[in-house]
Amino acid sequence: MCLVAFSWQSHPEFPIIISANRDEFFNRPTEKIHQWESGFYGGKDLRSGGTWLGFHPNGRWSLLTNYRDFIHQREPTISRGKLVQNFLESQIDPYDYLKEIEQNKTLYDGFNLLVSDGNRLFYYSNFGESIKKIQPGIYGLSNGLIDAPWPKSILAKMQLEQLITREFDANSLLGILKSTETAEPETLPYTGVARDLELALSSQLIRIDENYGTVSSTALLQHKSGLTKLKERTFDWDYHRFADREFQFQLQKPIGQK
Repeated sequence: MCLVAFSWQSHPEFPIIISANRDEFFNRPTEKIHQWESGFYGGKDLRSGGTWLGFHPNGRWSLLTNYRDFIHQREPTISRGKLVQNFLESQIDPYDYLKEIEQNKTLYDGFNLLVSDGNRLFYYSNFGESIKKIQPGIYGLSNGLIDAPWPKSILAKMQLEQLITREFDANSLLGILKSTETAEPETLPYTGVARDLELALSSQLIRIDENYGTVSSTALLQHKSGLTKLKERTFDWDYHRFADREFQFQLQKPIGQK
């Protein structure tokens, strides 16, 4: 993913609310969200393997965004998508999992990673300082650290905050994070790409050219009863042409039960 707004244990009815955009090359081979043989729901990167987000009926979930820094580039040996897949296919405690990743952080290109067992949520970036336990609240995350004041992350957080004060559903979650306005030049981060490209990447809905842009959006609503609704919307170059996929499952254990 490249832009995420999420609410964690801050809404009285829905402990998890997520709206996210995935930016990628349109010709990159990808399998849409489906249930993997190991049980979790997520898309699949058919080039390097793994996934960018996934949700398991056992309550575990994870997602990642790329951390953009072309100044301090790494030489990765493992696809970042494996970070999500390996967590979801394990039973390891989320904090212990991130401790293992922290020991091997140079094996991956830059990432922001969220992992949860359904009761606790942790964040780690291999460009950050340490593992963080996420407290109840509403957050925006893009290609900087989770607390970086990127304009589109700030806007994403505000959009979600406003949306969930009224009646909403998966469709309305898919409707946010779609601003095509670019940020003011003085507010742009410096990530090592040309300034005109940095400006183009500062909008929420990205269309660089006919090759790269926002290829899909995902919405997740998890009710306190454990009923979980997941919806994916995929786009081609014409943003107004899209296809939806929707899934629903019940958690295998009540929320709050360890």
